[in-house]
Amino acid sequence: MSVELWLPALVRFEPAHPLRRLLVRADRLEDGPRGYLAGLATWFDVPQPLPAGALTRQLAAGDADDALWMSADPAWVEPDMNGARLLACGQMQLTAGDAAALAEPLAPLFEEQGMRLELTSSDRWHLRLPPGTAVPTFPAPEQALGENLLQHLPQGADGRRWRILQNDIQVLLHQHPLNAQRRAAGQPPVNNLWLWGAGTLPETVATSLRGVVSDDPLLRGLAARSGIAHRLRTPARETQATSAAPTAAGELAAHWLIDLQDLPAQIIADQWWPMIDTLARQRPLRLTFASGERRDLRPWHRWRFWRGMRA
Repeated sequence: MSVELWLPALVRFEPAHPLRRLLVRADRLEDGPRGYLAGLATWFDVPQPLPAGALTRQLAAGDADDALWMSADPAWVEPDMNGARLLACGQMQLTAGDAAALAEPLAPLFEEQGMRLELTSSDRWHLRLPPGTAVPTFPAPEQALGENLLQHLPQGADGRRWRILQNDIQVLLHQHPLNAQRRAAGQPPVNNLWLWGAGTLPETVATSLRGVVSDDPLLRGLAARSGIAHRLRTPARETQATSAAPTAAGELAAHWLIDLQDLPAQIIADQWWPMIDTLARQRPLRLTFASGERRDLRPWHRWRFWRGMRA
């Protein structure tokens, strides 16, 4: 079985990028799904709707149990002529003190609704909801980034409670003095929480993978629930090329997924190329791009000189 590499969109790799030397000699496969959520479903039997809140809470704190959880990620929303747009979510570079200060006025608001706000980490927050709470389907951040939020608010009588709650969150955070400090320092404000991924922890998650290397909490949460190994990334420049995380190259032969799809192409060239190049000489590789393109690469493909030097 191949080592799986999950990479950014193919167009992000300039012609001079070292990865292009591999692509020109690889076999092209039928395109797969595009995007982050669709990519997850390539390797995991993802429950629908995806209980991202419960999976990431369980990974971080181990206390999801059978409770109903929802992600409540700190976010930046900017008004425009037609409404407002989600410009950033979940990676707002908050300190623990920043997170606590922003959450302080929000906690009573959620308590009034019977919900409990949990700061699982500075940039990843969760809501614990009362059992049986009816929650409309909220889009994942990937599906809403850059779009008019009016398109993604829950509609109808069932959604009215959530629209009011979302508005109250924005009012409290818009008035928070920390956001004035962040703007003065050239940082984006945290003026919203993106609510999504409600559900309970699935009993099991099926996958054919044997391990995952990733910094993404949801991907690692899926791996943990499926019972396979999961490890944080280690830049290859800090290790021997053949012992990058996971440490044994032999493990990588056994259908591991290395998740690099959130990294800039230049970071991959600077930090991860030694590992990729070494693996390409030793193991079958499956390269999957966030834009859907897929390639199969075998060690003997390096002798395909007749294919030229650029892909």
